[in-house]
Formats: sequence, structure tokens, C-alpha cells
Amino acid sequence: MNKRVRHSKILELVRSHRVTSQEGLRSLLSDEGTEVTQATLSRDIRELRLVKAPSADGTGVYSSPEEWDSTPSLESLLPALFQSADGVDHLLVVRTMKGGAQTVAAALDWEEWPEVLGTLAGDDTILIILRNPAALADIRTRIEKMARPA
Repeated sequence: MNKRVRHSKILELVRSHRVTSQEGLRSLLSDEGTEVTQATLSRDIRELRLVKAPSADGTGVYSSPEEWDSTPSLESLLPALFQSADGVDHLLVVRTMKGGAQTVAAALDWEEWPEVLGTLAGDDTILIILRNPAALADIRTRIEKMARPA
């Protein structure tokens, strides 16, 4: 199966099912006769810009950019999802509500802040890697101000 067809199937499954994990998506693909490796599926998810956004019950569910009215902004996400931030040297750890880390990390990446080299996200924790440790306090303050607007 070629990549374009596989991507189309993935988008169809994400739109029609409540997909909460890569393994769940892989299982749905398998049920439809499409076998993929975890590495291929992970790459497909990244290329399709799928993100896990918290649903009403707090469970992270994959969604595609087409399902959003617009790209969720960091300023709109942080007040609802942010819990804390702390860091050392080039590393800033941001804690979010359960299921919110991937969505917030994607929004951080879309901001393209020059001080940020990249992000890694789990379920409720984001690791922000900074280009320069001198930027740590500024980035932390910027995130905290967005999370707690006056």
C-alpha cells in the first residue's frame, strides 16, 4: 500500500473513531487489512500533523488539523492545561493537565520561538530544550504569563 492511501485511511479512522493511542490506531488499520510498523505509524502521525487533544473526559484523542477551526494557539491552551514549569540549564519541564502535553507542545512548536530548539511531550509533561540557558527564565515567565493572564 502506498503512503498516500495509508495516510487517507489513517485520517478516515481518526475522524470516525475515538483513537487514544498509536497501538489502537495500528489495530484499527490492521482490522481494515493494513499492516504497519510502529515506526511507520509514528512517522505518518507526525507527517499528518495529528495531535492528541484532551476530550471532555480528559482522555487524549488523536485529531487532525482539519478538525480544528484554526490551529490552537498557545495562549488559548495554556490557561486550561498548564500546571507548572521548572527548569535547569537548557531544559525546561512544563507540567500540564493529563492528556494535554502533546497539544501544548505542538502549539509551542508552531510558535517557532527562536530560543527553543525543540520539545518532547508525554501525556502530562513537556521537555523544552533551549538553545541557550540564559533564555530559561524568560521562556518560563512567558509561559506562566500566558497560562495566568491578568
